Parts: sequence; C-alpha cells; structure tokens
Amino acid sequence: MRPVSTSGSRTRTALVVVRSWASIRPGSFQGRDCVNVIPRHQCLIYRGSPSRQLASLALHIRRRLADNYRCLYLNSPPMVDGIRAYLTSSGLDVSEAVVEGRLILSSGQEHLINDAFDPLHMLSLLKEAHDQALKDGYAGLFATGDMAWEFGPAGDYTKLETYERALEGFIQAHPTMCGVCQYHADVLPGEALQTGLVLHPGIFESESLSRVNPRYAPA
Repeated sequence: MRPVSTSGSRTRTALVVVRSWASIRPGSFQGRDCVNVIPRHQCLIYRGSPSRQLASLALHIRRRLADNYRCLYLNSPPMVDGIRAYLTSSGLDVSEAVVEGRLILSSGQEHLINDAFDPLHMLSLLKEAHDQALKDGYAGLFATGDMAWEFGPAGDYTKLETYERALEGFIQAHPTMCGVCQYHADVLPGEALQTGLVLHPGIFESESLSRVNPRYAPA
C-alpha cells in the first residue's frame, strides 16, 4: 500500500470508509462470550477524538475481566491514562488489577524493530502473552490496541494486510484469544482503513454490541 498523498484525499477516503462501516446492518447481535457468540477478531473504525471511545472500551474490558480474561490495552501514554481513568470510574481498582496481572496497560513500543513494525515479531509477542495468560490460570487473553501507535512513528502500513491476516489465523487457531483493533480515521491513511474494514470478521460497536462484518474478505 502506498500512503495517501494529500490530506484532502485522506479525508475523502476516510469518509467513504467510515460511511461504509456505519452502513453495516446485517447480522447485528449482542453478546459477550469470547469463544462462542461474537467474532473474536473485531475492528473499531471511528472519527473524532479517541477519548470518545474510552467509555465503551473500558466497559468491554470490565466484561472480559469478569469472564476471567487477562486484558491488554496498548496505546499512547495519554490514552493509557484515559482508559485508566475510565476503568477507575467504572468501579475497578486499576492498581490492584495491574498488580495482580489481570490487566496490562501499556504504551510501550518494544515490539518495533528500529522504529519499524514487524508483523512476525508482534505476533510472537501476542502469542507469548496469550500462552502466559493460560499458564497463569486465565480463561484467555483479550487485547486491544491503536493501530497507529502499534505501527510506530514510521507510519509504514505496507505490512498491515500481512499482519491482520496472520492475526486472524492466530485467533482462529486459538479460541481463547480475542481482540479489538482500533482504527482512527482522522489519523490513518485511507488505504489502511480500507484494509482494516475488509480484514475483520467482526465490527465493534459498544461494550455489548458487535456486528458480523458482511464486507469481511477471508484469505
């Protein structure tokens, strides 16, 4: 994928993708069972301030914690502070959950190699975190991260499709793994948004509502 050359082009493409995402209606359903009810690999595509998504994500994390999933949240330092605040306001003792290992809030970018995103390295870290969660007695691992933050300062999304397809394969092979990939339409190139839209079997709407993605294009 080549980056969009102008901000105007990015805005037009983002609008098309977001409107396409918003028009998805078939297959809507509610549920919280990571294994049996909702697609376990979901995307959240949105415009506007990222902080507007924190309330739903915080409540979704609370649901996963209640189901005995270890939860991993990966984003920039301000967003990590934000999710911590929303989790606290929801009634969770965040410090206790972190100390116990139930909750991991991270702005680290150790998964980058020379500031560049490496899909295989990222997947190996997720596999390690998933396997460790099971060894520690959890039902599984729930992970959610911001794609712009995950891909790092280089902003090179040429490996996005490779990563998302490999991640879907990993999730399919491990029923105890689930997650939400966050796509901020105001930041990401239009082609990255289009890739995200077609490579996730599920669409995240809120803490209790997800949609089957009719535009999902399996490998």
